[in-house]
Amino acid sequence: MIDELCLNDTLLASAQEVFNTMISGNIEFCKNEQDIEGDSFLGSITFKGSLEGCLTICCGVSCAKTIALKMLAMEPCEELSEEEIGDALGEVTNMVMGSVKSRLQNSTSNIAVSIPTVVTGQKLQNSLGEGTTKTCVKVKLENEYIAELSMLYKEASE
Repeated sequence: MIDELCLNDTLLASAQEVFNTMISGNIEFCKNEQDIEGDSFLGSITFKGSLEGCLTICCGVSCAKTIALKMLAMEPCEELSEEEIGDALGEVTNMVMGSVKSRLQNSTSNIAVSIPTVVTGQKLQNSLGEGTTKTCVKVKLENEYIAELSMLYKEASE
């Protein structure tokens, strides 16, 4: 069984790797207990195998736009459509999941990953029903924006 603390560390390290290399953005762990308010984006990707669950990245519109602009090497004043922002967040979610999968390969096996999906709305959360454990890490991007990285998971039943 993978413990929650191990997954928190894995999730944070994976996100830092992706943000530092693909987005040229700095993210740090944040103890902020504040929920993400207002309109937001939720990128999610499911996985199954010896471990089953869902990884999500949730952030406000300004944070998601900053991620997309940096990923696409665009200037902050340039405009992006909601679809372009969603596509960028979906790709970041996919890359973070890939990094998590790579880091867990010694303790879990046969993890298959879905394609990412992105939704917009307010007070967005992920849910997989009973019997799951949730690990959550809040991060601060560019010392300005708060994002929430989470994994809901359970060990697969034989």
